[in-house]
Amino acid sequence: MNAITAALMPHLMLAPIALPMLTAALMLLLREEHQRLKIALNLVSTLLGLAVSIALLVWANRQGASATMDVYLLGNWPAPYGIVLALDRLSALMLVLTSTVGLASVLFASARWHRAGVHFHPLFQLQLMGLCGAFLTADLFNLFVFFEIMLAASYGLLLHGSGRARVQAGLHFIAINLAASSLFLVGASMLYGITGTLNMADLAQSIPQVLEADRGLLHTAAAILAIAFLIKAAVWPLNFWLVPAYSAATAPVGALFAIMTKVGIYAILRLWTLLFGADAGDSAHFGGAWLIGAGMVTMTFGAIGMLGSQRLGYLAGFGAILSSGTLLTVAGFGQNQLTAGLLYYLPSSTLAVSALFLLTDLMERWRNDGASLAPYEKNDDAPFLNAQLVPTDGLNLDDEQEALTGRVIPAAVALLGLAFMACTLVITGLPPLSGFVGKFAMLSALLNPQGLGASAGHQPSITDWLLVALLIGSGLLALIALTRAGIFHFWATYDRAAPQLRVMEGLPIAGLLLACVALTVQAGPVMRYAQATADALHAPASYVQAVMSAQPVQRPAAPVAAKDALKVTP
Repeated sequence: MNAITAALMPHLMLAPIALPMLTAALMLLLREEHQRLKIALNLVSTLLGLAVSIALLVWANRQGASATMDVYLLGNWPAPYGIVLALDRLSALMLVLTSTVGLASVLFASARWHRAGVHFHPLFQLQLMGLCGAFLTADLFNLFVFFEIMLAASYGLLLHGSGRARVQAGLHFIAINLAASSLFLVGASMLYGITGTLNMADLAQSIPQVLEADRGLLHTAAAILAIAFLIKAAVWPLNFWLVPAYSAATAPVGALFAIMTKVGIYAILRLWTLLFGADAGDSAHFGGAWLIGAGMVTMTFGAIGMLGSQRLGYLAGFGAILSSGTLLTVAGFGQNQLTAGLLYYLPSSTLAVSALFLLTDLMERWRNDGASLAPYEKNDDAPFLNAQLVPTDGLNLDDEQEALTGRVIPAAVALLGLAFMACTLVITGLPPLSGFVGKFAMLSALLNPQGLGASAGHQPSITDWLLVALLIGSGLLALIALTRAGIFHFWATYDRAAPQLRVMEGLPIAGLLLACVALTVQAGPVMRYAQATADALHAPASYVQAVMSAQPVQRPAAPVAAKDALKVTP
């Protein structure tokens, strides 16, 4: 059985790419009237994708090995000449996160939003295909291809539902991403001209051997490529497009877009540790200080943006920026334990921001209903909350039969309130949920330099203390902003009817937040997984060795025909 599993699992790496591609192609053959069939296909395909991703994650973490890699040669050509897919713990983690957010988004969309425009379901599957391909590919050219598939689908998804706000935000979104794609091509072309390869593992071998005269050109190419990734990661000042675009999108699309900023983070983390690690010679740790500085400014911008936002959609958008800034800053330090905390914090913050985008739709819809929560209508001729206007039916009464303050909370309101509270705890990093565990792991690594491999007696630097202050201060500002929004929507309003929620709207929000709870309950195993992933990232020799040593499958020799066997050569 183990031999069969070992033989089949590498082929399963194709499923996260092939499954959504085939599903999208099938749905394009169906007419728009077949909405029920399309939503069923979308749900089944996304659920299967999640199951496959979990299986790949378990396989990547098999036997608790320090570095496990699986390589698939699509054209049966060895690296660096052919197309290569590579699976390790990091890519498996991102696949599971993508599938989880995707399943929650499609469940939420199935309640109503999928009917707001045409081709929602094929575009959704193509988006998943682009995301999964970007996490699995092992060369820059195919990373660009999957980026473009992902972006092309996102253009249509952002405009889904039409409206002036979506069209305006969509045009800005398209323009900035086309510019990022152009920079991607320029940077990749320059790297190819210098090194003669675009395979990531081969690049890691070539960079230490670059001539000193070409070193400046190499760094320029890497910087141009990094700008393209930083635009997608929403770094300041290149993130002006994100909040208007994400808040204008429909709720399930905004929730799915929460993972798109993490694609830029993934690309930077993968390429920076692989190409500019400790073994990169004179280029070792190139750009680390810039990542730290840009990340800190982005954290500050995101936190202040949340504090100044009044709209829930803007709060969620700035929450995504704050998460990206935190991840960028920590990645720039290039330390194992910090990276482990980053990898724990990444799924937690992504799940919470996705849930907040879904909550935004329900809370705004509830706020705009304009109905009355109380079983009476407000009388303009009498003082508000006059005792004559407050019936005693359904209220708690004291010993003198006077109405007590308070009322039984409807189940839908309780669900929205608890979900909003959970999102607040995770995004701000307050106990007891996973956001606190991730921030605590990063703070512990910063304040314990010996744990980072520093010499005895070494004290945290000014940069370390600045990051500590930003981690705590940004969480405080986010807490103030989200608490103010919660008071406005749940406590200060009493003249609305209970919201009408469908099961398909409440279920995905609950699922995303339960995933955060699961990360908290299983913090030990998850942190061990994150630490093993970080150790492999900062020791990329195993990645390079696995990709470059992968051998094509030998085809069996063709049988010799009987008449040919009888031929005698003179």
